[in-house]
Amino acid sequence: MQTAQRNSLRLLQWMMVASLALPLALFVFASAVSWVSIRETADREIERALDVAHEHALKVFETIDRSLSEVAEIIRGVPDADIIAREQTLHLRLKQLVASLPQVKSVWIFDAKGHALVNSLVVPPPAIDFSDRDYFKSHVAGDIGTYIGEALTPRPPYQGAAFFGVSRRRPSEDGGFAGVLQASVFPEYFENYYARIGREPGSYFALGRTDGAVLARFPAIDRDVRLDPNGPIEKVIAANPTADLITVTSPTDGIERRLGYRRLAEYPIYVGAGLETSAIRARWLSTVSQHLIFGAPATALLFALLGLALRRTRHLHFEAEKREAAEEALKHGQRLEALGRLTGGVAHDFNNLLTVIRASVDLLRRSDLPEPRRLRYIDAISDTVNRAAKLTGQLLAFARRQTLKPEVFDVGRSVQTLSEMIGTLIGSRIEIVILGPEEPCFVNADAGQFETAIINMAVNARDAMEGPGRLTIAVGMAASLPGAAPLPQNPYGYVAVSVADTGIGIPPDQFERIFEPFFTTKQAGHGTGLGLSQVFGFAKQSGGEVVVASELGKGSTFTLYLPRTAGGGQSLQMLRADASAIDGRGTSVLLVEDNAEVGQFAADALTDLGYTTRLVGSGAHALEELAAGADRFDVVFTDVVMPGMTGLELAQEIRRRHADLPVVLTSGYSHVLSEHGSYGFELLQKPYSVEQLSSVLHRVVRLRKVRRANAVT
Repeated sequence: MQTAQRNSLRLLQWMMVASLALPLALFVFASAVSWVSIRETADREIERALDVAHEHALKVFETIDRSLSEVAEIIRGVPDADIIAREQTLHLRLKQLVASLPQVKSVWIFDAKGHALVNSLVVPPPAIDFSDRDYFKSHVAGDIGTYIGEALTPRPPYQGAAFFGVSRRRPSEDGGFAGVLQASVFPEYFENYYARIGREPGSYFALGRTDGAVLARFPAIDRDVRLDPNGPIEKVIAANPTADLITVTSPTDGIERRLGYRRLAEYPIYVGAGLETSAIRARWLSTVSQHLIFGAPATALLFALLGLALRRTRHLHFEAEKREAAEEALKHGQRLEALGRLTGGVAHDFNNLLTVIRASVDLLRRSDLPEPRRLRYIDAISDTVNRAAKLTGQLLAFARRQTLKPEVFDVGRSVQTLSEMIGTLIGSRIEIVILGPEEPCFVNADAGQFETAIINMAVNARDAMEGPGRLTIAVGMAASLPGAAPLPQNPYGYVAVSVADTGIGIPPDQFERIFEPFFTTKQAGHGTGLGLSQVFGFAKQSGGEVVVASELGKGSTFTLYLPRTAGGGQSLQMLRADASAIDGRGTSVLLVEDNAEVGQFAADALTDLGYTTRLVGSGAHALEELAAGADRFDVVFTDVVMPGMTGLELAQEIRRRHADLPVVLTSGYSHVLSEHGSYGFELLQKPYSVEQLSSVLHRVVRLRKVRRANAVT
């Protein structure tokens, strides 16, 4: 019961752990899947934004490039003096061009010394030397095509926003350097565009040159930015110069981003687009929080319910333990009552037996006692001892502590053999009906105890009828024990022996007590109350059951169930107390007995029969005697219950050292024997007679001689 309670509490505790662990595991798995999905979604968004930014930048630079080509065609082959002469016309033309290009601040035509010939801003242009600007210096050495310069601030007297130059070389008629055509481009134009398309939190766009100079950026910052050539971004770009998607921490603002970049074809420009990883995590946390909104309350509710169930179960178990304690106290009181009744019954019966023995001994001491009376008193002592041994056996049978001698026998044949004895016991006024089985029913049990159980049930039935009646003994087979489904069943089924009578029946209030020792409804002196208790103990110890069915006024039926066994066997012959003592001349016995009086009695009895006897008081001394010469002895006769080495341990050690030397065990009671049997050794129950002792010793010694003779031949 306590194991079941602990298991149920442990199950609830594990369920509480599982109610948290399982949702947590599912949440972690779902979170991991969600994180991967959101990362993939973010990468797709970055790729799409990068496509848009790349397409936009490419169109802007291609438009500026075409505009510069158009200006170059207008002034192709025109000397600087003619350009100055046409300044007003060219100014208007450049001004119209700039008006059509919102990304362009101004357009300039420079001569070979860096002086402005015409621009789209003012007429005439100021006399300022622009030869130090990168968009001019880059073309002096040779034709490099379209050049995109760094971000610059206007030179006085000009004012306004910062710009970067997009320039081309003016070739002379002989292919030399005639000057530069340049368009000033607004970085703000790109930044404003990126602001319009970068509406997602954490969006990032950048436009930069291949040397690391950043031309435009969103979000914008108030200082010029140039990437470190040895920085993480430049290293990745160097490894993959065309395009890639990376996670990197910006050296400019220290923000980690998921960043994609792509180079513009034919231009030394990179376009970048990305998302802050914190924004990606925020999306993931938003998604995960939705799972928590629904999952956390459900998990908390389940955990709380299981907690309440655990608390309630503990309370119920506590109440059950209190109830069990009360029941145990009641049972303890009942056991004390039963023990008192048992003690009283044993004391009463043994005092009666001892009275007979004491009186017989006192009378035997009289010197003038006639021989017939002396023999009668001796017989009375012998009979009383047998009755005391039977009483002890019945007590051990009820307690399931008697040492059984199982053997295979046919129950039907055994009942037929007993029928004549039963008829004598119950008298001629009661009709006996024996119903045998259709086929042999073999069991492996103690045949003597079985016969005693049948006789006890028959005598109980006789007493219940109190006059004429019918006693029916039926032998049959059953597939299983009644009401024992949870218990392991015998694969061969069971043999059922039922004893039915036509007596007065059993009152319902006595059903629970009929197998109690010394419980009887008979008058004083008409029964010990141990008959049915012997049946109960024998059935339980043999792996069977005994059940009762009764109805007042219609009789009772006692059914004994014993496990059925396959095959048949030869029954062992029981030792008879009235068999004649056998002469033991020529036989040497090693007698092992820790009780000096019992040992001396056995030694004297064997010596009177001609046996050569050596008495020792312990197993250790017995082994010393055998070590000195085991061939001196024909048999070892040892008590089982002894201090130190038990008789059974001694017998097993002798079997190991001297396999040919037979051992006979004797015991009044041993829990080892009752639970495990005699391990194949001969067993003589106490109290034993001299005749029984001589008979068993003679038999084992004779068997030893037969084995030796067979081994020689």
